[in-house]
Amino acid sequence: MDIKPKRILVDIGHPAHVHLFRNAIHIWQSHGHRVTITAREKDVTLALLDAYGFTYDVVSKARRGTLGLAIEMVEHDLGVLKAAVRDRSQLLIGTSVSITHVAPLIGAQSIVFNEDDASVAKSFVRLSYPLAHKIVTPTILNENHGKKHITYEGIQELAYLHPNYFTPDQKIIEKLKLKFGDRYFLVRFVTLKAAHDQGEFGMGTDLQLKLISFLKQYGKVFITSEAPLQKDLEPYRIHIDPAEMHHILAFASIFIGDSQSMAVEAAILGIPSLRINSFANRCSILQELQKKYQLTYAFFPYQEEAIFTKLENWLADDDLHNKWQQKRKQLLANKIDVTAWMVDFIEDLD
Repeated sequence: MDIKPKRILVDIGHPAHVHLFRNAIHIWQSHGHRVTITAREKDVTLALLDAYGFTYDVVSKARRGTLGLAIEMVEHDLGVLKAAVRDRSQLLIGTSVSITHVAPLIGAQSIVFNEDDASVAKSFVRLSYPLAHKIVTPTILNENHGKKHITYEGIQELAYLHPNYFTPDQKIIEKLKLKFGDRYFLVRFVTLKAAHDQGEFGMGTDLQLKLISFLKQYGKVFITSEAPLQKDLEPYRIHIDPAEMHHILAFASIFIGDSQSMAVEAAILGIPSLRINSFANRCSILQELQKKYQLTYAFFPYQEEAIFTKLENWLADDDLHNKWQQKRKQLLANKIDVTAWMVDFIEDLD
């Protein structure tokens, strides 16, 4: 069956969105669709787009504070509008508020992808869902947003970490100056400054120091951080191409961090992970990965004794890696190829 070419705009607001859509974008382009990419300058977003060979329009720069975010939203809306008008975009896609503002102005459809619970991402949901033409979320969120709500049996991170698209490259071990089989830990610190993170918190300075001091007794420690690190921790910061991060994660012995996204990524790769932040008992995706598959565990930052007890138990288990890989197989058997589903879904839209 011939596929009618579409004019698609993908709005990228966060590094995770680069990964979410990159495989689908390549497939859409190979099918003859015109894909426009708009991007927000945040963290390593632009570096990732460059690494994957994408052409894009930078339409805003990340700002902080209520006033800053409001200014940024206007700036981003105008940038998306300009690109969409220029390329006569028909479908506007993203985890994005702006696409829902712009689409009605140009007679296009907005398709909002999200995997955060509405109860957690309150501001995003309030600003984007009412105007969206389609809302796409994983089934596990167990939400109902009416007839325009589409669900799928998957997790967004499977769009790029599914075995159909990702094979860990062992050459990364040599780049880390390690030998295959050496034990190392990947630690992620985030700032929790996004709109839906207001009032939330991750690991404090004292816990960060205790954690690194503990881990370095058992293996090499690599830190990736959004924010400046204390002087004592700066030597542990990893300096790599952002596109290599998932390969490093795939061979880590354990992942620890206050990042939601990387905890999910670790689980999908079958890497034992601890998530330490104030979201510990929330987020449906992570709750499923913990309760149903036992792939990741969450603690509040004040639960230090429980955190270190869990780590000690894991480090004493010589079969830890094999156990997690078996759990991963079960997860993959129960979930779909999200990229393939996304490609078909967009191509089938009128």
